[in-house]
Amino acid sequence: MNYCDVLIVGAGLAGMVMAERLALIGKRCIVIDKRAHIGGNAFDYIDQGGVLVHAYGPHLFHTNSKRVADYLSQFTTFIPTAYTASSFTHRRHWSFPVNLKTYEQLIGRPSTTEEMEDYLAKNRISIPNPKNSEEAILSQVGHELYEMFYKGYTKKQWGRDPKDLDASVCARIPIRTNRNDLYFNDTYQMMPVAGYTAMFENMLHSSQNIEFIPNMSFYDFSWQCIYKHLVYTGPIDEFFLYEHGRLPYRTLRFEHETIGPEHLVRGFWQPTTSVAYPNDFDYTRIVEIKHATGQKCPNTTIVREYPKEFVPGDTPYYPIPNAEAKSIYKMYEARAEQLSNVTFVGRLATYKYLNMDQVVAMSLAEFERLREKI
Repeated sequence: MNYCDVLIVGAGLAGMVMAERLALIGKRCIVIDKRAHIGGNAFDYIDQGGVLVHAYGPHLFHTNSKRVADYLSQFTTFIPTAYTASSFTHRRHWSFPVNLKTYEQLIGRPSTTEEMEDYLAKNRISIPNPKNSEEAILSQVGHELYEMFYKGYTKKQWGRDPKDLDASVCARIPIRTNRNDLYFNDTYQMMPVAGYTAMFENMLHSSQNIEFIPNMSFYDFSWQCIYKHLVYTGPIDEFFLYEHGRLPYRTLRFEHETIGPEHLVRGFWQPTTSVAYPNDFDYTRIVEIKHATGQKCPNTTIVREYPKEFVPGDTPYYPIPNAEAKSIYKMYEARAEQLSNVTFVGRLATYKYLNMDQVVAMSLAEFERLREKI
């Protein structure tokens, strides 16, 4: 029998922040995870080509919160980075997110902010309160750019028409009328110099009060552990044994390919960290994370991402942001609020499409609430 103050289910960002904070105030924590490694979806490793690879898709840390940035900086040295993206359609690469460079490519000549703003004003559809992702984009750029960059990509990524998804899905992508082609606007855009796994290992070893047990599910472990409080970061519908039905998710299949220096241009295979393929390919994007990590390595590794509908046994990546899913989640949320000895935190446990910094901020806030109770 195992004994601890807090059992933490999930060794990703939410779970490890909670473990580190609780251990610091003297609470013995056991962290379990179904996977064989720490770090959850942010796990990275050096592959056979010597390239630092993000195993479960790119994790680009960006935030406007100095508190969040300073907190994680205790466990790693960050280097500044810039997440660059582009879109491949109509047989060419386009600057993306949409900006003045994109517009210049569209019209085939240099232009100005004023001319692009005039184009957008003439083409956007007047929708004062967009109710879905299609309306969110049409109200900003109109039909031409929507069809080129957003419609096909969104259908592939989510398996649903943009008009069947919350406006927030596409509205989170910036649209600019200057030449700023960076994906994010945040003050802090950076990557851990030794990778995320090393950062998580430092969090794990920051206190003797933390024990990590891999390859272990909650329901396999709970009967052999006595604990005062539970921190749960997994899918909330799984915790309640699907009593209100299964929540919908999207999952991904990753196809890795290592490429030697003879096929690279200045060390890279593609022009940007991520290239979206909105229309003519089964995959949604190809990621070459070496652009963002700053790693000096003769080889590179590209990762093709193929989205698919979640079925039991898959890894859930993205909660589906639509009205039906929200309705199901509300029933689970009501059940969760009845449990005084369980804290639900993270993307899957709260069924929210959260960025990394939002997960850290949520975990720090939950810790402050929890420390008064245990």
